[in-house]
Amino acid sequence: MVGNQVVGTASLDGATVRSVFVDPAFQSGGIGRRLMAEVEEAAWADGVKILTVPSSVTAEPFYSKLGFRAVRDSFHGDERTIIMERSLR
Repeated sequence: MVGNQVVGTASLDGATVRSVFVDPAFQSGGIGRRLMAEVEEAAWADGVKILTVPSSVTAEPFYSKLGFRAVRDSFHGDERTIIMERSLR
């Protein structure tokens, strides 16, 4: 939140990161990095050792900077999703 405005969201489904989004007006300010740190802490607390994120092509550089590596591609029609993983701790 910035003031009373929600500017980002992220969720965790088991060992998979879901719905990471930061309002474009607030991107590049560290909000996404802080959201991912919270997701990783929650995953670790749940006993997750390897965290997975299905990434869009445009989000791949963001996740790469956080230590995720591409392990395979998944296609839904013409839409490419990059499945990325990162070991925790």
